Amino acid sequence: MADLFDCTDPEERAAGIDAAGAAIARGELVLLPTDTVYGVAADAFTPAAVTGLLAAKNRGRTMPVPVLIGEASTLAGLVVNLPRVAQELAQAFWPGGLTLVLEHAPSLAWDLGDAEGTVAVRLPDDEVARDLLRRTGPLAVSSANRSGRPAATTAQQAVEQLGDHAAVVLDGGPREGSAASTIVDCTGPVPRVLRVGALSVEQLRDVVPDIID
Repeated sequence: MADLFDCTDPEERAAGIDAAGAAIARGELVLLPTDTVYGVAADAFTPAAVTGLLAAKNRGRTMPVPVLIGEASTLAGLVVNLPRVAQELAQAFWPGGLTLVLEHAPSLAWDLGDAEGTVAVRLPDDEVARDLLRRTGPLAVSSANRSGRPAATTAQQAVEQLGDHAAVVLDGGPREGSAASTIVDCTGPVPRVLRVGALSVEQLRDVVPDIID
């Protein structure tokens, strides 16, 4: 059974971050809060851990796992090139509910699914998640639910669905908004909205007027 830590308590939060960091280093899964919903996390650079994440969710490789980062500056080291539109969107909406799809650097030793050379990256607006990300580096994170089931907005819901597969659970309290992040593909000549979620197309167009949906 996973070890659960109440991250609203400062001492438990510190112990939980330590335990979660150690679990990630061992290639195990961690359930954690994000600013949208609860997520299940694995080391992005350990293919077996990412495979375990996909298996826990009963999800195939055709839906690659997004990557969360703890600081915006990390992004430059993960991608081939960083288009101006991606920089502008990140500056406007990070940390927050925006996922950017970019071409990842071919030198990175990761396997996130059948992503065809791209990676979906987000900087979450949640301090528990970012504390862990600063400790571990980029993490492969997907919503903490079995494929086809509702996303978990509490740690208990996450445990009910994926607790048997995780080593550590970080309980940051209930998530207010269950909207997933908005996804924008920045790999082409014009940015394209792949999924509307926490951010509307109108909000994106305030920053990048020629974005298409």
